[in-house]
Amino acid sequence: MRSPRALIPLLSVCAAAAVVAAAATGASIEGLPGGGGPAHADGAAPRPAAVTINAVSWNVCGGSDCPSGAAPAKLTKEVVQRMRATEVGGRTVRPNAALLQEVCEGQIRTFKTSLPKWSWAFAPGDEACAAGQGRAGVAIGTDAPLTAHRQARLPAPSGSTRIALCGEVTSWTTRVCVAQLSETESAQWRRKEAGALTTLAGTDRVLVGGDLADAPESPALDPLYAAYDECDQSGSSRTGANTRQNWQGTALTKTDYLFIGKSAAVSCSVPATPVRTSDHRPLSAVVRYQ
Repeated sequence: MRSPRALIPLLSVCAAAAVVAAAATGASIEGLPGGGGPAHADGAAPRPAAVTINAVSWNVCGGSDCPSGAAPAKLTKEVVQRMRATEVGGRTVRPNAALLQEVCEGQIRTFKTSLPKWSWAFAPGDEACAAGQGRAGVAIGTDAPLTAHRQARLPAPSGSTRIALCGEVTSWTTRVCVAQLSETESAQWRRKEAGALTTLAGTDRVLVGGDLADAPESPALDPLYAAYDECDQSGSSRTGANTRQNWQGTALTKTDYLFIGKSAAVSCSVPATPVRTSDHRPLSAVVRYQ
């Protein structure tokens, strides 16, 4: 758990340079005309209102080979509970944004019923879920209208598919993106994917989460750390509580991330105790854009 901190904004040219550098990795983005650039780049627009985003990023592991793969209803119930109340900085907060990975299509249908005021976007992957729950994929949920949501293919080796999902929350003036990378791919491929995700998310007010299948110090994540701050890092060092668990529930390494614009203030937490329904612990944060 990290205590609240205020981040000093960098010159916008630095963030823009980071995005250009990420694009230079050769990553391509399909389905998004115009690619990256600032999420809200109109210099003549008035300064957006301050907003607080209580976010949860979690690989819920809904696939058939997961701890709760054969009991999707149990997992769904726990995810809904987490989206109604999570702990950040020693206090309980009510999330208004969820970035989920390895979540099943059937579970999204249940979320729409359990949280009827939320907006949802879902991008399926290749893995099947058990008990008629469809395919597993990535999803974004927000308690404010989520618009302009679309999927984009990230660069990946032949035979692999990596999908990023983004949407706009106009009332927050924020772009929200989620992705899941794979540890079976090389670090070079993950760096290309991270660069493409950075270009897709753009600059200014962003919320970028997911299971990125690598440790904070990995060069594969350089494009994201150059463009943004990660909610659980300490100062400029790339750190954070471990989120990936073994079968005993012991947290071994950090592979789950929540990146935010460098102008944000943030408090971030990971549960200190095992989460039995998944092989990942959720990452929860209170993000404040002034």
